[in-house]
Amino acid sequence: MTGRRPTALITGVAGQDGSYLSEALVELGWAVHGVAKPGSADLVDNVAMHSFDLGEPGAATALMGATDPDYVFHLAGISSVGQSWSDPVLTTKVNGVSAASLLDACYTHQEASGKRVMVINASSAEIFAGSGVALQNEETPIAPTSPYGASKALSHTMVQVYRSRGLEASNAILYNHESPRRPETFVTRKITKAAAAIARGTQSTLELGSMSAERDWGWAPDYVAALVKMAEYGKGEDFVVATGQAHSVADFVAAAMSAVGIGDWQNYVRGDPDMLRPADSARMVGDASKARTVLGWAPTMDFEQIVGAMVEFDMSEEMAA
Repeated sequence: MTGRRPTALITGVAGQDGSYLSEALVELGWAVHGVAKPGSADLVDNVAMHSFDLGEPGAATALMGATDPDYVFHLAGISSVGQSWSDPVLTTKVNGVSAASLLDACYTHQEASGKRVMVINASSAEIFAGSGVALQNEETPIAPTSPYGASKALSHTMVQVYRSRGLEASNAILYNHESPRRPETFVTRKITKAAAAIARGTQSTLELGSMSAERDWGWAPDYVAALVKMAEYGKGEDFVVATGQAHSVADFVAAAMSAVGIGDWQNYVRGDPDMLRPADSARMVGDASKARTVLGWAPTMDFEQIVGAMVEFDMSEEMAA
C-alpha cells in the first residue's frame, strides 16, 4: 500500500459503530466505502456508499470488485438479542450466512488479486453466554444461549476457518458498548431517554424486564478505536474488547436517574414480564488483557461517565423537542 492511502470497506456503516468508525478512518486519511441495506436512505459523510444485500448470491463478490478494499470491517447485522428470538431464521441469515459469504468473497478476491485483504469481524460477548465462566477471555468456550449468540458464534468460527486458509481475519469480541447513537430499541438508550423525560415531566414511569442482569458496558468510540488498532496491528487474531467491570441494569437506571437529580428511582420503574427473554445470561464480563498488551488499547470512559454522556445528550434532545 506504499504511495497510496488505505481503502476500507465498512458493512453496517450507518449504525452506531459504523458511523464512529467511518469518522475515525476518514480522520486518518483513509478512503472509506460503506454498505447500506437496499432501499436505505442512510448516507454517511465522506463515505462512498454502496447498496448491497450480502445475503444474496454473488453480492459480496460484486461488492469486493466494486471497492477493492485493503481492510474490511464487518459490522452489519441484527444486533438485538431480543429481536433474534422473534426471528431466529433471519438472524442466522443476516449475522451468520452473510458473514460467511463476505469472508469467502474476501478470500477469493485476495487470491485473484494477489493483494492482502484484512478482515475485522464484529463478534460478540454473547457467544460466551452459557460458558459458566465468570470472567471471559479469548479462550473461553463458545456456548451461546440465544439465536443472536449462535449466529455470532457462526460468524466467529467462520473467521477462524478462513484465517486458517491464509486470510488475515480477526474477531473483535465486543462486549456491550453504548453511546448517544445507540438505537432507542436498546435498554440502555431506553433508560437514558426515560430519565431525561421523567426529569422534564413528559414521562411518568419506565417499564423494564430483568433488572438483575449484569453487563460489561463500555463507550462505543473506545471500542471503535480498538477496531482501528486491530487493523493497524495487521495480523489476524481474536481480541476481547471490554472494560472488565460489571454493572446491573438496576445500576444503569440508578446512574441515569442520578444524572438528572433523581435519587428515589425505584418509584419510577415498573416491571414488565413481557420484556423478559426466554434465556438470558446473568453476568457477562470480559477480560481484555490481550487487547491491552498486544494492541495497547484501553477504555477512556468509566461507567458513570458513559451513562452521564448519554443522559446529557437525551436531556438536550428533550429540551429541544
